[in-house]
Amino acid sequence: MADDEVTVPGATPVRPAGPHRDLAWGRWGDPADATPLPDALGPLLEQALGVRRPGAPVPPLDAARPAPSRLSATARRDLVAIVGDAHLRDDDASRARHARGRSTTDLLRVRAGDLADAPDAVVLPAGHDEVLAILRACAGHRVAVVPFGGGTSVVGGLTPDRDGFAAVVALDLRRMDALLDVDPTSRTATLEPGLRGPDAEALLAPHGLTIGHHPQSFLWATIGGFAAARSSGQASAGYGRFDEMVVRLRVATPTGTLDVGRAPRSAAGPDLRQLVLGSEGAFGVITAVTVAVRPAPAVRAYDGWRFPSFATGTDALRSLAQDGPTPTVLRLSDEAETALNLARPDEIGADGAGGCLAIVGHEGDAADVADRRARTADRLRALGGSPDPDAGPAWEHGRYRGPYLRDALLDAGALVETLETTAFWADLPALYAAVGDALRTTLTDLGTPPVVLTHVSHVYPTGASLYFTVGCAQADDPVAQWRAAKAAANAAILATGASISHHHGVGVDHRDALAEEIGPLGVAVLRATKAALDPDGILNPGVLVP
Repeated sequence: MADDEVTVPGATPVRPAGPHRDLAWGRWGDPADATPLPDALGPLLEQALGVRRPGAPVPPLDAARPAPSRLSATARRDLVAIVGDAHLRDDDASRARHARGRSTTDLLRVRAGDLADAPDAVVLPAGHDEVLAILRACAGHRVAVVPFGGGTSVVGGLTPDRDGFAAVVALDLRRMDALLDVDPTSRTATLEPGLRGPDAEALLAPHGLTIGHHPQSFLWATIGGFAAARSSGQASAGYGRFDEMVVRLRVATPTGTLDVGRAPRSAAGPDLRQLVLGSEGAFGVITAVTVAVRPAPAVRAYDGWRFPSFATGTDALRSLAQDGPTPTVLRLSDEAETALNLARPDEIGADGAGGCLAIVGHEGDAADVADRRARTADRLRALGGSPDPDAGPAWEHGRYRGPYLRDALLDAGALVETLETTAFWADLPALYAAVGDALRTTLTDLGTPPVVLTHVSHVYPTGASLYFTVGCAQADDPVAQWRAAKAAANAAILATGASISHHHGVGVDHRDALAEEIGPLGVAVLRATKAALDPDGILNPGVLVP
């Protein structure tokens, strides 16, 4: 099957230069970029958190031994007939690399040698028609299919329910990594799902364009993953969420092709794009994404601002979100996160002023940035802020490094994980208090009192997202320890009327809470959609749909 079969008519696919790189085994990112534990964190781990012993090490990949593959010879033969022998992998290392995502519990299970969720094979299609054929073949053989992009899920999005299936295959989309079309008149670009964030930006750069989507997972996550999980980037205040950028989708399902999005907006019934955005591979496999793009900014400027309290800073962010001027990047750390300098990962433990640190960024042409930056500064001073000249550039330099620090903390014997939620501005103070209290109470009762750090990560005129980072000593069973804390946090989120996720998604971890959030009728709608698009239930079973 030719690689260009799904291209827009008249377009020539363009692919990234260089080979595909895998995420580090059992860790985050590139091993060459691993971050040693800052000296300042040693005393905190021992004295404040009671960390007394190192964590379990990551076993070597060549020692990974998943259970024997359950993929039948007949099913294997049919899949090889579609993709070719070179593009079906069932060696232990390939299967182990596709077991789970990158949540802390995922990483802890790897450290414990638990590869129970490893797929029975990895299949690498070249295009839309091959994906369709794979889905039909797998349905015929009762083989579950897990779409796999960057492998960066942190909510159990890659851990399907095997019950009732003969085998599980990971559908790795790395070969579908082309820029298919650029429409400079409409300012749209059509991309394949396996294209990683940096590669997408590199392919758009010769056109003078950008997507502007930069989540912390940017270096490793994919275009398809951004759409399937409703990703939100660090510059969402200026560019919007990824789902707001998507104007068209092509989706392969076991029952056929779904093409949605004929125009930017339409009154032709409900917007079916919304069935796919956030569907996490449970309804279909995204094979092409058309997004709105913008001129690449000539200038990027990031500033730090201090506020005397989290409440004061939150009010300032709300004022900007509602009344302007609107920066491109806008985030605020609470007192605890600011004191630890977690907003500036390369400077953790450095002495700094107290209060709460906000990062405010502007992107665009030189004149526009200068104007908006000056107006924002005037507004923030009037709202009680004072500039911190070094904080903005420090944040920019370390904006993608947080997950590397988590690896170092797990090595040292700390348990560290994140969760996020979103609510209307009026409900934000109660949400902040309730989730923090739930985490501190649960983990303290387990004998591992935590530090809980929080920041406002994304803002809108009507509300914002809160992002929590939790650290404590690892218990004897750290997976069960975190699950207890996470359950308490989920209960607090639902009790305050907030949403269970802003941008991490649902996966398995939030599935039961989603059922409570949307109610029985909402669950019935999801199940009916699943039945229409995936009647045999082979796509990511157990993920998303309660």
